[in-house]
Amino acid sequence: MLNFTFHNPTRILFGSGRIADLAREIPAGARVLITRGGSSVERNGTLAEVRQALAGFTVFDFAGIEPNPTCETLLQAVELARRERVDFLLAVGGGSVIDGTKFIAAAIPFEGDPWTILSERAPVRQAVPFGCVLTLPATGSEMNNGAVITRRATQDKLAFSSRLLFPRFSVLDPAKTRSLPPRQVANGIVDAFVHTTEQYLTYPVDAKVQDRIAEGLLLTLIEDGPKTLSDPEDHNARANLMWTATLALNGLIGAGVPQDWATHMLGHELTALHGLDHAQTLAIVLPALLQERRTQKREKLLQYAMRVWNLRDGGEEQRIDEAIARTRAFFESLGVPTRLSDHGIGADAIPVLLAGLERHGMTALGERRDLGLDCARRIYERAC
Repeated sequence: MLNFTFHNPTRILFGSGRIADLAREIPAGARVLITRGGSSVERNGTLAEVRQALAGFTVFDFAGIEPNPTCETLLQAVELARRERVDFLLAVGGGSVIDGTKFIAAAIPFEGDPWTILSERAPVRQAVPFGCVLTLPATGSEMNNGAVITRRATQDKLAFSSRLLFPRFSVLDPAKTRSLPPRQVANGIVDAFVHTTEQYLTYPVDAKVQDRIAEGLLLTLIEDGPKTLSDPEDHNARANLMWTATLALNGLIGAGVPQDWATHMLGHELTALHGLDHAQTLAIVLPALLQERRTQKREKLLQYAMRVWNLRDGGEEQRIDEAIARTRAFFESLGVPTRLSDHGIGADAIPVLLAGLERHGMTALGERRDLGLDCARRIYERAC
């Protein structure tokens, strides 16, 4: 096992009715800005519950944070927060809203252009504290310190993180996910699945605890993910999905193990240039990447084949092929396509995608930093 430092300060309030506990988590007298996406949290009653829980606080509202949140929109929230002297943020929504809120939290006290936090790795020295009410299990942003933001004007999609950007708390009420459209539920399952594989399907370092937890998360997604689509009222399945998505990216399974993240980096270019949902890009890239990198990932792919898909018969190459095929079939069974051609994207798009990777410095990816542009091209070609 590799050396590691693990610290996660986020307080989790899990279960039905926990929104009512918000007032205990926010400093008395705080001026609170609610950040959210569209009108779904209004329609399903979540926003009304939040407002009721915040009675007695000075509350402002900012709506319109997009999927793949943009710097342009988020800077409007920064302007509002500065004008109204906001000193606490409350993200109500899914990973995009939470990611956007992390940027807002860092940008409010930032001197200069906040985009340089991403483009130039400008350090985050201060951040406004924030909490979350999660409505879409997917990204794990509710219990980590990272975010991904898009700049519409330049078609850039970049990540950043800071130890100051862990949520103070997150409310996880599985009942709040019942009204989600099937597409969002399916995307969330894929997102959590790939978060797990990015930290698991690398090379062995005898990290038995992390491996077994990761395998448990993958098995839960395979077993309970489809149940949330077939039976929206299955509370237990929704609870398991929500907690799995959180654990997939709260730092636990990534502690002391090599991590990949090439699937995400190649996927970010597809979102920035073609507007695909984040999870859609992951479903496209991962099977192609596993085929291309099967030699480098051989030992862990065989472990994955046996422990996750229960593949024990046949030769090693056959088991790896079948494990990758089952991964692709699982995504397809959720209604998430796994080919670029399914989205009308052909091989002619690959040079521009590679140029984006090069411009963003993504030329030495993977767990061994040996995945260059030539390899990325072959992965995109396989994904066609």
